Amino acid sequence: MWRFFYTPKWFAWSILGTFTIVGSIWYSVQLDVQINEWFGRFYDMLQQALSKPGSVSINDFYAQLFDFASIAAIYIAVNVVFNGFLVNHWTFRWRQSMAEYYQDNWVHARGIEGASQRLQEDTLKFARLTENLGVGLLEAVLMLVAFLPILYGLSKNVTELPFFGPVDHALLWVSLVTALGGTALLALVGIKLPGIEYDIQKREAAYRKELVLGEDKDDRAQPDSVEFLFADVRRIHFRSYLHYFYFNLSKWSYLQVMVIVPYVALAPTIIAGAITLGVVSQTVRAFGKVGESMQYIVRNWLGIVELISVHKRLREFERAITHNQQAGNSPIST
Repeated sequence: MWRFFYTPKWFAWSILGTFTIVGSIWYSVQLDVQINEWFGRFYDMLQQALSKPGSVSINDFYAQLFDFASIAAIYIAVNVVFNGFLVNHWTFRWRQSMAEYYQDNWVHARGIEGASQRLQEDTLKFARLTENLGVGLLEAVLMLVAFLPILYGLSKNVTELPFFGPVDHALLWVSLVTALGGTALLALVGIKLPGIEYDIQKREAAYRKELVLGEDKDDRAQPDSVEFLFADVRRIHFRSYLHYFYFNLSKWSYLQVMVIVPYVALAPTIIAGAITLGVVSQTVRAFGKVGESMQYIVRNWLGIVELISVHKRLREFERAITHNQQAGNSPIST
């Protein structure tokens, strides 16, 4: 799986491509910081315009909208060209490097259970999941690095917290505690999901293989054997539904509560009139960015579960290929 990063053939894509992607994501995060600053200016202007009619000209209003459009245009271009198009090609090259290795060793692989599925379907899943989760993780880290100091600075505007009174850099602590607490809670609730997802893929593969063999052999895919295998599939799926029910209930409850958390934290400061509308907008958005970054595992847990399962299957596949290479050409089943 990891030959992509140390095979000379793929150097340009694996190393240079990685640095280009990291740079483009970093730049898009900096643009997001500029957008956050724009929200502060724009909402302060709105507050001034509404409280003092005639104090803001129509040209000033349109100038602010033009500033946003200028930043947003660059943001769209960077994300479409680099974080979209380039990343798509980068991950497909990774998949291609895996597929070529498996194809070159097909004589040692074809007797392994589910070999064709692992070569075609699992490499595709691995590439797509790695693309989504990898880019998301990198963006989360860079977003945290960019917005944590901003939230730290904006926290000086918060005079106190409900139920706790005055707290230095209150919003920073609220963000850290709620994000890390939610991540720990949902990791605990979803701890069994990786193993269940792996069992689903394994039992589905056994069921599919029996059906495929039945296309060419009359003694395979008999009603009793197919019914037995499908009963296994049904049991593991029904078990997964129960665990996903608990996880999704916890996840969506947590995410909805987090929508109002910054407003609750800001309540005493807002009521005291010690903060402007622009600063409120900046603060809530920065709080959301920091929280979203630290909630990476929460928001992507199901994808992480699937990636763990696919990685485990591909790792077993490669071990089986290595075993067959060492033993000669005799295939084994896993």
